[in-house]
Amino acid sequence: MPQIPDKLYFKIGEVAALLQLKTHVLRYWETEFSILQPVKSRSNQRLYRRKDVETAQLIKELLYRQGFTIAGARKKMQVDKQLHLPLNPSHSPEKTLIEIKTDLIRLRSYLLNSDLE
Repeated sequence: MPQIPDKLYFKIGEVAALLQLKTHVLRYWETEFSILQPVKSRSNQRLYRRKDVETAQLIKELLYRQGFTIAGARKKMQVDKQLHLPLNPSHSPEKTLIEIKTDLIRLRSYLLNSDLE
């Protein structure tokens, strides 16, 4: 995956060039993935934050490299978000496993406590 420059905001053309996509693809993804919502300037120019660029990278990875459908990619991202999995796949698997373990411990505690009520 390409290295994202250290900037606050990116115009849609910059993101398209960085990810080697057409701008209309990014605009379409905005309609299909609610998580991808760049802010708009006063002149109605889309301004992507770093988080938006990382999200677009992930969408491209899921659709183009892993072969997900749009619906499948949307569902995977939703499940990952609910499990608190990182959007950025560069996180180490060990860190992700620790986060999953922590979530499972919290869930177990919640379920045990809710049975008592």
